[in-house]
Amino acid sequence: MDKNTPLIQLEGISFSYTPERPVLRGASLSLMKGEKAALLGPNGSGKTTLFHLIMGLLRPLSGTIRVFGSERVAARDFHEVRRRVGLLFQDSDDQLFSPTVAEDIAFGPFNLGKNRDEVLRIVHQTLSLIGLEGFEDRVTHKLSGGEKRLVALGTVLAMQPEVLLLDEPVIGLDDEHRSRFTKILRDSSLTFLIISHDHDFLGEVAAGKFRMADGAVVRDR
Repeated sequence: MDKNTPLIQLEGISFSYTPERPVLRGASLSLMKGEKAALLGPNGSGKTTLFHLIMGLLRPLSGTIRVFGSERVAARDFHEVRRRVGLLFQDSDDQLFSPTVAEDIAFGPFNLGKNRDEVLRIVHQTLSLIGLEGFEDRVTHKLSGGEKRLVALGTVLAMQPEVLLLDEPVIGLDDEHRSRFTKILRDSSLTFLIISHDHDFLGEVAAGKFRMADGAVVRDR
C-alpha cells in the first residue's frame, strides 16, 4: 500500500437511524499512517456511529468507505478490517465475555489461528504491557472498572492491530488507571483515532483533531 494512501478514508458518508433524523450528511475523513488524532463533537453528533461504519457494524446510506486502500462494501469486505483495526467500545462489558482475564485476551489470537504457545506468549506480553501481570486467572466480571478497561484494551492489542479506534477510553477512570492508559497510548507507535471529552487526556496523547458538527467532519488546522 502506498505511504500516501490513507489507512482509513471516508467520502460523502450519509447515515440515519430514522428517516427524519439524519446523523451523518456527506461526512468525509482521512486518517494517515502514524496519525494520532482526536474525534471531537457533542453527544449525538455521530462519533460512535462513524466508528461502527468503519468497522462494518453499520452500513451507510451513501458514500464510500476505504480501509487500507480498498473499498469496503459487502460484509465480507470488513473481515480484513476487523483483523487489522482494533475497536475499543465505550462500555468494557461489551468487550469482555470470557470467565477469566487470560481467556478474554486469548480469544482474539486464537481466532486468528495462533497456536497455543503463541497465544500464551501474547497473553503474557499483553498483560505486561497493560500492567496487569499475574491477572491471568482473575475473574473478569469481578475486576474494578479501571482494571476492566485495561483488560478490554488488552483484548484489542492482543490482535496486533495496525489502527486503533478508541471510544471514550478513560471515561470514569481513577487517576491511577487513567495515567496507565495514557502512558500506553503515548508510548504506542500505532495509528489511532480517539473519541473523548477529556481535553487534558487528548492533549497528552493526540496530535491532530477532527470535529463533527451538523453531520460533517472537519479537520482542525
